[in-house]
Amino acid sequence: MNTIKYKKLNLKSNQLLLDMGCGEGRHSIGALLETSANVIGLDLSIRDLEIAKSRLNDFNLSDISTFCTFGVGNINDIPLESDSLDAVMCSEVLEHVESPEESIQELVRVLKPGGVMALSVPRYLPELICWKLSKEYSETPGGHVRIFKHKQLKDLAVNRGLEYQSFHWAHGLHSPYWWLQCLFWTTKETSSLVRLYHKLLVWDLMKKPLLTKILEAILQPLIGKSLVMYFRKPN
Repeated sequence: MNTIKYKKLNLKSNQLLLDMGCGEGRHSIGALLETSANVIGLDLSIRDLEIAKSRLNDFNLSDISTFCTFGVGNINDIPLESDSLDAVMCSEVLEHVESPEESIQELVRVLKPGGVMALSVPRYLPELICWKLSKEYSETPGGHVRIFKHKQLKDLAVNRGLEYQSFHWAHGLHSPYWWLQCLFWTTKETSSLVRLYHKLLVWDLMKKPLLTKILEAILQPLIGKSLVMYFRKPN
């Protein structure tokens, strides 16, 4: 259930990829399994990093020669040298930070010239509906503090020297799930509708049935939960 398309990162064997704001390691581990790159996952949450490390044990990595390592890191003060990374991905992080301008500048700093950066944020309309349905959704500590429009995210990166490449939407099936959570915010843990929809998402993840593939293809351009953009740092 990855948001980033790894093929768009143009990674070659043994190159270095940063997953900034890696959380519980979803994209880091996915990149380890699906590319031939070495992966560094950084996050501020010790709890999430421990979960990410434990999840590596769920996979047979004996045939993989590259590594995936996790550590503590602040997006505004990344503990890596300038121009040291072949690619950077930052998924669903910029909506949380105080200064996305400062965060993007720091991501640009550590990316090598010619390297690719993938950024994803909640898409404007589905996110706006969440904010309208529940005040608590945006006021939860550590939650979302802003909503990005398409042009805002693009300009944020381009104005800091990156070249825009492409975009796509992701997770069309997920928007209704978040709308249900917001609608039943105080009772979401016990809501039968929320639980039922969650079962649908788990079924989609585990079984990958044709039905949900078709639904996802239809819903992505309409209500895809995430906006994903790809940029290149000029040589």
